[in-house]
Amino acid sequence: MEIPLEILNLHEDGFHLLVEVVVYGKPFKAVVDTGASKTVFDKTILLEHTGEEDLLASDKLSTGLGTNSMESFTIRINDFLIGNFHISELEATVLDLSSINHAYETMELQRVIGVIGGDILMKNKAIIDYGNLTLRLLEG
Repeated sequence: MEIPLEILNLHEDGFHLLVEVVVYGKPFKAVVDTGASKTVFDKTILLEHTGEEDLLASDKLSTGLGTNSMESFTIRINDFLIGNFHISELEATVLDLSSINHAYETMELQRVIGVIGGDILMKNKAIIDYGNLTLRLLEG
């Protein structure tokens, strides 16, 4: 399935690839990041749509995003959509992505709910086509 991508020009800081996702029946933008090992959602935005009881504490400290000691959680999301690509059940990491969203808001850009990482991209044999601005995913 081909899913439209949007390229976000961060000026001197490069580019981000954005894709529309649907979580809890609501549309959001997410960054497609081939360098991220796992798919991650922003804790603040998730808690606007679900309860704290849905977050499962993780004994792992996450690395990346400028730190190696970030508290993390996991969540199980049913009926997750990337464009029209349906994932019936997704287990993902939940982190505080406020630094990313603050940077986006400073540039007057919409917040992102998270990052689509290598777990989804690898399982579904992702192909990113920069020329046509599409993400191709196959059923894993």
